Amino acid sequence: MTVDLTTTDLQVFTQDWLEWYRGQEERLAAPHGFLAITGLHWLDDRPQRFPDAPGAWWTDADGVAVALDDGEELVVEGTPVRGEHRFGVLPERGGVNAVWGDAVIEVAKRGGNDIVRPRHPDAPLRTDFAGTPAYAPDPRWVVRGRYTAFETPRPTTVGAAVEGLEHVYDAPGRVEFELDGQSLALTAFPGRGPGGLLVLFTDATSGVTTYAANRALALAAPDADGTVVLDFNRATNLPCAYTDLATCPLPPAENRLDVSVEAGQKTPRERGGTA
Repeated sequence: MTVDLTTTDLQVFTQDWLEWYRGQEERLAAPHGFLAITGLHWLDDRPQRFPDAPGAWWTDADGVAVALDDGEELVVEGTPVRGEHRFGVLPERGGVNAVWGDAVIEVAKRGGNDIVRPRHPDAPLRTDFAGTPAYAPDPRWVVRGRYTAFETPRPTTVGAAVEGLEHVYDAPGRVEFELDGQSLALTAFPGRGPGGLLVLFTDATSGVTTYAANRALALAAPDADGTVVLDFNRATNLPCAYTDLATCPLPPAENRLDVSVEAGQKTPRERGGTA
């Protein structure tokens, strides 16, 4: 059901949303945020050099490694390294940031593949960023739902923004709710913080006013009785909405809603969106 905000000061509601929106934009456009990415490099057992990172990079049974040339240096976890350096075997969706001058070299594993993804503050996508269009916040898009945990987390395979790549998440449960008189449900993935959840979804606005592939909604940990609040005003774009150099997951098939969620972030201007 829709959250009753009749006694809530709409000005406060709007101000809270604006602070959230500005925070999202600041993180996205940070000097080493996703808009600063200049390359997505896939590693194998052959040493490779890239124009936006120092050294030659490869991966093998012992994990990711780099061989730096004379005069080249990376700073890894505060320690300068030269010559050959091994980052070791990285966990899925894990990674290490190595500092190179004013750039950061992200070393990570995505979809079972080791990658190098440099981030440069002077990347044109970042320096030309003009902000993300969004719907005006409206309390009607804040709804209460019910979270039901699965008996055991369900391994859920989803596609990715990169063709041929797959992600596997252990879905802990699903969220049921009503929107515009329709009973709906979303499979939830683990989110940030203890008990937090994340839902990936598309809806009838996807590919029209919002990004076609996906949007994300973070949920706070459910109450003891399973009550959870979905504030679709805070539906966000994933990095793939801005750049082809992201490996973002796609929503599971059951998270494709047939209602129009006219709330949250719209298609970025970088993809042809308008305010």
